[in-house]
Amino acid sequence: MSVTEVPLVSVIIPAYNGDRYITQAIESVLNQTYSHAEIIVIDDGSQDCTPQVLKPYQHCIQYVYQKNQGVGSARNRGLEMARGEFIAFLDQDDVCLNEKLALQVDCMERQPEIGMVHSGWRIVDQDGQHLGDVEPWHQAPTLDLPTWILQMPAFLSAMLFRRFWLRQAQGFDTSFRQAGDVDLLQRLALLGCQTAWLPQVTVWYRQHGQNDSLNTRLQTEEAWSVRDHFFKRSDLPEAIRQLEPRCRYNTLVWSAWRLYLTGYLLEMVQCLEKSLTYTPYLRTETVLDWVTCFSNYSAAYGQTLDLATLTALPGWQQLLIRTVL
Repeated sequence: MSVTEVPLVSVIIPAYNGDRYITQAIESVLNQTYSHAEIIVIDDGSQDCTPQVLKPYQHCIQYVYQKNQGVGSARNRGLEMARGEFIAFLDQDDVCLNEKLALQVDCMERQPEIGMVHSGWRIVDQDGQHLGDVEPWHQAPTLDLPTWILQMPAFLSAMLFRRFWLRQAQGFDTSFRQAGDVDLLQRLALLGCQTAWLPQVTVWYRQHGQNDSLNTRLQTEEAWSVRDHFFKRSDLPEAIRQLEPRCRYNTLVWSAWRLYLTGYLLEMVQCLEKSLTYTPYLRTETVLDWVTCFSNYSAAYGQTLDLATLTALPGWQQLLIRTVL
């Protein structure tokens, strides 16, 4: 096969004040065993040294600077520029393992009916030290529409898309600052875009003090808003509409864990209390499920839940009294 026959992959990297890690992200694409890829960096109004650190890469990337408009806008700008049949999104502080693109393109070519490939990711700290691996295919072996709605194992940097489907979905909703990925994946699944697992880790997700995801108040607000938008649609199949209570419950418990992790304890309690409206369990069973979910989420992200600390919180104890007594 000649170079011109090899499918082009467009790797879109949205950047905002990313001078510390972005060169590692770019190097990880340049070092891929799959070499037929273009790199598009959309700088969303950085005020640090991002433009300067990218100057040595001018010959091998497309770089656009725009006024700060949010990550959804930056990704959409990248999509407008992309020439590839396949699209990969890579956050500025993440790192692709060397065979990511080769393995995912091969998966796409062997299964022409699919529009997305998903894989696992490794949690690392700011220095790249291994914290844990996330392998969602164990809990969600089939990524059909109900699974996306109920579990949403979303991480864009671990995925590869056919450009056709992203254009069918009209890209990202720029009104979401953090939940645009969830909104997009819901819409793609509803359109009939099929997903296959590549059951191995293909990317590093770096945790550090400047992660956007640490703004968990905004994250949980948008997680709820995304569900509102989805379940207000008039074109939902009835079987999917019936999943709303369980989806709402799962969203609230996940949000509560994220809020606990970042110290928003009052908001954590509020989410858990709200989840009682949607729980499929008896109340005592619900409390046990909260603990199980918190433990499982923590383990997936390389952490151990300190159950004694959690259950000793005054807010937790008061919630427990209101819930089971």
